[in-house]
Amino acid sequence: MNLVLQSPTLQRADVDAIADGARPGSIEELTPRAYRLRNAYPHDSVAKLCQARRIDYAWMEPGARFAGLQLLAMDMDSTLITIECIDELGALAGKGAEIAAITEAAMRGEIVDYKESLRRRVALLAGTEASALEKVYREKLRLTPGAEALLAACKKHGVKTLLVSGGFTFFTERLRVRLGLDYTISNTLEIKDGRLSGLLVGEIVDADAKARKFVSVLKELKIDKRRSVAIGDGANDLKMMAAAGLSIAFHAKPLVRAEASYALTYSDLDAVLNLFE
Repeated sequence: MNLVLQSPTLQRADVDAIADGARPGSIEELTPRAYRLRNAYPHDSVAKLCQARRIDYAWMEPGARFAGLQLLAMDMDSTLITIECIDELGALAGKGAEIAAITEAAMRGEIVDYKESLRRRVALLAGTEASALEKVYREKLRLTPGAEALLAACKKHGVKTLLVSGGFTFFTERLRVRLGLDYTISNTLEIKDGRLSGLLVGEIVDADAKARKFVSVLKELKIDKRRSVAIGDGANDLKMMAAAGLSIAFHAKPLVRAEASYALTYSDLDAVLNLFE
């Protein structure tokens, strides 16, 4: 197996310390903060050292190529972008602490009924001027570092992209156009007389809806699931991630890290590229 090590603070001394136990056939520098240890031995010391030194690690089959992928799906809030849009809207509405608390509980999987948690949060936005959506998009929404490099690689190699979100169409549609994404799915906020009504329009996008959309795109494009990757951070991404050939927990809750194929806890989003050859 190949062992990929990466972290914003990774030093060659860290790599050498891990290599003592992993005994790789060779060490390849991918970037100044990412290395591939070829033909490494899965030693117990690797996980312990990486945890202690805040290093992301992944055991990869030799020959796994990013160019061999056909579909990459990712969550929006706290994955493709750095914020939770509903929390930012809540802050503008004067309900920030209440909404953020519900968001955190839902992402940790402590609220079983995601649809109900979303209804509760959206209800707290009732009466907020619709212009708050544009304000959040312009002033608060930022792409996660490494996002543009990852999406550029998708375009270069013809990998289709799917943005899934329990958040809102206002944001996913703007990102779809701005970033040239192929597919999106998200929730629609009801607006009446220029203000948010506190209600949603249509079916709520929850964990099941995310997974269904992912599988439907696989079928539509006739893609073998082994050529797909799903990236997420919260409990409502797990069903989609389970449907993919490879799943990546990105700066994720412990529950998600435990169930994903790989976890990127410290690195930027373009660290996904370093997993592949």
